[in-house]
Amino acid sequence: MCQITDLSPLSNRLRLLVLFIFIWYFNGCAVMKKVEVKPPPLPIYPEEKIERNDFSIAKGDDVIGRLAVIRLAKGDTLPDIARHFSLGINAISAANPGVDVWVPETGERIMLPLSFILPDAPRKGIVINLAAMRLFQFKGDNKSLAVSTYPLGVGTIERPSPIGQMYVVRKVTQPTWHVPASIAEDHRKKGDPLPAKVLPGPENPLGEYALYLSKPTYLIHGTNKPASIGLRATNGCIRLYPEDVKILYENTPVKTPVCIVNQPYLLGQCNGVVYMEVHAPPEDLDAVEFEKIYKKLRNIEKESGRTLDWSKVKKELAEARGIPVPIFEILQGSEKGAAKTIEVKHPEKLYGRPEIPELKTEAWSVLAAEVRDEIDAVRLAAIINHQGPQIPARVSSKNDSYRVIAGPFNDISEAKDAIKRLKIDLEIDGILIEPVKKR
Repeated sequence: MCQITDLSPLSNRLRLLVLFIFIWYFNGCAVMKKVEVKPPPLPIYPEEKIERNDFSIAKGDDVIGRLAVIRLAKGDTLPDIARHFSLGINAISAANPGVDVWVPETGERIMLPLSFILPDAPRKGIVINLAAMRLFQFKGDNKSLAVSTYPLGVGTIERPSPIGQMYVVRKVTQPTWHVPASIAEDHRKKGDPLPAKVLPGPENPLGEYALYLSKPTYLIHGTNKPASIGLRATNGCIRLYPEDVKILYENTPVKTPVCIVNQPYLLGQCNGVVYMEVHAPPEDLDAVEFEKIYKKLRNIEKESGRTLDWSKVKKELAEARGIPVPIFEILQGSEKGAAKTIEVKHPEKLYGRPEIPELKTEAWSVLAAEVRDEIDAVRLAAIINHQGPQIPARVSSKNDSYRVIAGPFNDISEAKDAIKRLKIDLEIDGILIEPVKKR
């Protein structure tokens, strides 16, 4: 067992050093030989049996939802599965390390991380945890408390989303985007000049609904790039799937409080079991937030009079899979009350999955790439298909190579616009393919 003495007397610099050594020590402990154990088969439930967004909160509990697994069908991508089950790409990727995001294997069994530890914040109004890229909207009171939760896209490292207390000042449907000067300058440098304002429509990055926050220039809004949910991809605003922001908009009155936190390490209790959820790998250690969790863990030991299994803590910190993992039973045998993982049946159709229209030779199209490896071609076509707004693309074979062709487009203007977007967004030099004239 690894132990650390009380850190309170140490200077700030030494405290950080000790915390980093603690993480290094845990990662450096003897590694046991991994033995692959085939999981037992699970009964398969219809997808309606697992809740995505709305949960009741039992008194004294901090953990909601349950984990599930699903077997992938041919042509599935992780962004498609994520959107159907109201998850962000960050969550489904972290829960399934090593799985190809764009070309996963057909029949592969993947985890749906639909269990969450609530942030350490007042359960009132809207609470956003940037580290988890998840929004929680609380309803009711201490006697009957419920929560709705949705995945998010958040600000980049260069332009992070704000932290702190604020509230909703106004709500707008079909918002107009007034382009900030800094963003306009970024696009100008990339050869993509923007107008002073973007009217409602498919090109508007705010989507169809926007909630303006009391902190000026920051919004909670929809998006025309749904594959960006679960990424640090915004200029500081909070971005939701179009279907999620519509529900949030309809259920959020003006003046609703909004608390934004950044908590990569979460602890919570459910049915007498302490769970830990980690959203940051060791190399991205947030020493301040980690110290808070470390103190809570020590308090649990002190109050229970028992020693924590620090190997479980170490494992969770190292893997950072973003799912609640049981690390301590307050009462022996209490873990039997935890919700068990279930397997859900693959839906007939994935909600929001990009549809690819038939490519017609008499229409304009664009050659995005020609490669030798079929998997590389399928991956690139999937990435292009998930641009926002969508650029339809598919793979066709030619001799001993594979071509990624985007289209069809109604006219040469649309095709040239696609070439421009491929260059700016993906650094792809597309080649215009003229339509074949009918004889």
